[in-house]
Amino acid sequence: MLPIYKLIAAAVTVAALSATASCQSTTSGGVVGADRQQLLLVSSEELNQMAAKAYNQLQAESVKKGVLNTDAALTRRVRAIATRITPQTRVFRADAPGWKWEVNTITSKELNAFCMPGGKIMFYSGLIQNLKLSDDEIAVVMGHEIAHALREHSREQVSQAMAAQAAIGIGAALLGVGDGSANLAGSAYEALIATRFSRNDESEADRIGLELSARAGYDPRAGVTLWKKMLSGNNGGRPPEFLSTHPAETRRIQQIEALLPTVMPLYEAARPGR
Repeated sequence: MLPIYKLIAAAVTVAALSATASCQSTTSGGVVGADRQQLLLVSSEELNQMAAKAYNQLQAESVKKGVLNTDAALTRRVRAIATRITPQTRVFRADAPGWKWEVNTITSKELNAFCMPGGKIMFYSGLIQNLKLSDDEIAVVMGHEIAHALREHSREQVSQAMAAQAAIGIGAALLGVGDGSANLAGSAYEALIATRFSRNDESEADRIGLELSARAGYDPRAGVTLWKKMLSGNNGGRPPEFLSTHPAETRRIQQIEALLPTVMPLYEAARPGR
């Protein structure tokens, strides 16, 4: 059997070739800086179909449990915020305002919120009620989650998993240490449902989300109060589970404060009553 370092070298070589052939950027524009090359090996259409299926399944399960959109006032509130934010997505992607956006809420103590690929948004009541979030703070969270969808972080994450598995499989086959077969579709689905992103993805989503909320007329300074609430009001300062791989709250606050001079003019131009 060949040494493992040779297998790893072959896998890395294949992964590098895949990355070179498949890098692109999913967004452009904006003032906060959100343009970089991404490894994208799976199509948006494929991932959007998977996301829609998972979202519909979650809704069906929530209906059975009697927790989907049971708080009508909260659902109206979240949907009203989304109605103002989603048109602003055109700043980063011309196609995004035309996505099949959907916004729902689940009555649960869980501190959670997400936006799946293609614009499928879900907020859990615990996040809003336990932390007593204002509309501005909800908008910051929503902008952040929408930013993940705009930048197609799930698609990038799935592509990275696929590239790693494919590289190891091809490398193993070339070096005669096994057939390297793998269930890539299963890995892709698992990565999508997990929705746990890297710290770089999270910082990127913070920047884009802050700009989206500001352009929609929501005060971006709410990003600071939001993360202070996260620090002081949630389980001794630990972030919610859906933020478990995210940057430290203090660092996020510093980034938001540094961006305020850039995004405040957008808010001032868009805020209601101006």
